[in-house]
Amino acid sequence: MAFDQTTRNRLQRFVTDARRALEEEFTRQLQNDYGLDPVSGTASPLESLRHINDQQRETARILRDTLAHYCANSDTDTKAGLDRIVREQAFTILNRLAALRMAEARGLLIESVGNGYQAKGFQLYARLAGTALGETGDAYGVYLQSVFDEFALDLPGLFDRFSPQGRLFPREAVLLQVLTLINHDEIEPLWAEDETIGWVYQYFNSKEERKAMRDASQAPRNSRELAVRNQFFTPRYVVEFLVDNTLGRLWFNWTGGQTMLRDRCQYLLVKPDEQPEATKRLRDPRTVKLLDPACGSMHFGLYAFDLFLEIYQEAWEWEQLNGPGALDTETGGSPDLKPLSQTYADQETFLRDMPRLIIEHNIYGVDIDSRAAQIASLALWLRAQRAWHEAGVKAKERPQVGQGHVVAAVAPPAEVDLRKRFMEELDALDAELFEQTLFMLKGLPELGVLLQVERELPALIRKVFGEHGDLFRAEDMAQWQKAEARLREALTDYARAARSTYQGRLFAEDALQGLRMIDHCREVFDVVVMNPPFGALAAGTKSELEKTYPNSKNDLLAIFVDRGLAMTRKSGRMGAITSRTCLFLSSFQKWREKILLGVAYPEVMADLGLGVMDDAVVEAAAYVLEKAK
Repeated sequence: MAFDQTTRNRLQRFVTDARRALEEEFTRQLQNDYGLDPVSGTASPLESLRHINDQQRETARILRDTLAHYCANSDTDTKAGLDRIVREQAFTILNRLAALRMAEARGLLIESVGNGYQAKGFQLYARLAGTALGETGDAYGVYLQSVFDEFALDLPGLFDRFSPQGRLFPREAVLLQVLTLINHDEIEPLWAEDETIGWVYQYFNSKEERKAMRDASQAPRNSRELAVRNQFFTPRYVVEFLVDNTLGRLWFNWTGGQTMLRDRCQYLLVKPDEQPEATKRLRDPRTVKLLDPACGSMHFGLYAFDLFLEIYQEAWEWEQLNGPGALDTETGGSPDLKPLSQTYADQETFLRDMPRLIIEHNIYGVDIDSRAAQIASLALWLRAQRAWHEAGVKAKERPQVGQGHVVAAVAPPAEVDLRKRFMEELDALDAELFEQTLFMLKGLPELGVLLQVERELPALIRKVFGEHGDLFRAEDMAQWQKAEARLREALTDYARAARSTYQGRLFAEDALQGLRMIDHCREVFDVVVMNPPFGALAAGTKSELEKTYPNSKNDLLAIFVDRGLAMTRKSGRMGAITSRTCLFLSSFQKWREKILLGVAYPEVMADLGLGVMDDAVVEAAAYVLEKAK
């Protein structure tokens, strides 16, 4: 089904109505049940809540721990923290229900949200449970929570009922209202479309909110404004154009043009007589890495998933024809990988594992909006399930998908007391490294991948563990990898320990996200594709960005292209859709000379004009750069 303007308008109305209902509901719950008032920004003492049961009291304690964790950041007061709690609870519940509806449309889940209380899955559940779970509404709530728990095995970021974003559940009247909205016949066909969840993310923040932010300040004032103001859906044809001419072009070149992608990629620009010389050893697809550094709901990754399926199949056939040593694993930095034919018993076993391999090896994403990371992980998981469904792989035979490589650039934990308590459990050097690492990540929520932690890391390691000298930088990284493994284990243990508070768990999880972000920044990618933020630099990071990116400092889009090329392997490809003004305004001259033509050279370019990125009033261009050898 085409996402024309009429269809998008209808979906937008659904998201707006559902958000309003859920935010009003969770505001009332906080006020009436938990002694927290988002309107006035006040929080009553826990001891004063004598009208709630033990389960609600535990939720009240957890909500206060969550609020304290959010407010540990000096930029967040109680009202802003409570507003964030309401917004995140509403978004998470909406995403969970939408995700289940999409899973139903793909045959991954028995009808559970569709048809509400009459859903086949719930009717079966209710017959088995009888009256043990109380009234129909109560029983249905328990049923949905059990479905959430099942999906949390693969998607904890979205479905974990004990996460700070998903503690609350709507009362029966509001749940029925949202179910009526989600099951409206005008949007029913959309749940089978991969792009739908991306549009749900796009429309959760309204045009009016973005306009109000821009009217209040020319430059974004915080990480949320930066994310919301630059949230523009990338049209499918632009996604295909950029991925075809980056990932598709690389594979075309490596195979000497002997690939089905030549016909599959409708936007791949190939000269009629072009026949590149094939590489002596074809890259093992498990070593090919693609990054979207401002991934949103992962539109680039979803289409890249399609191409990777073809790439893996062709790699298998290549190895069968040329022998076990025909695939190159060294270039991608994975020399320990065994040949495909030695890893899998037969082609059928290999094909069954391809969707898992793509998520766990190939597609990387970063966003400063934790909601985007939630959606992006879901979108990739649903795409993997569709691949297995189309291949006839039964649910019980599908490999479990691991964590993948989607990371939210969240603020490092700011609680001084928790940091000291955790550091007391480490040896002296690891404790110092942990403290220095948190300090290094302090700008992460506004900067994301623009924070060049990989450049600061060697100096930090030498400061803590001693000087090796420039000839031994490999030892610095070896020290970091060992220390990072120890920190990961210690943080995981700390989060799970009985002595840790809920706030302690949040502290540990945010620190772990920071470590994952460092890993992303240390990677080198074959392909970088993006629809980056553009415009003025956020006030809080402007001076740092101007210092770090002297050739690109006049606009965020220029900085993202600069950074994207720095993270791209030599001879790799970077594709972007940005404002076209960077290609001719005099203020971008140094960027064009030093970056666009100095580090890389343009390979493909399309002048797209106005009206490309939803309501963004900007003339756009899409282009692909090849990084110089």
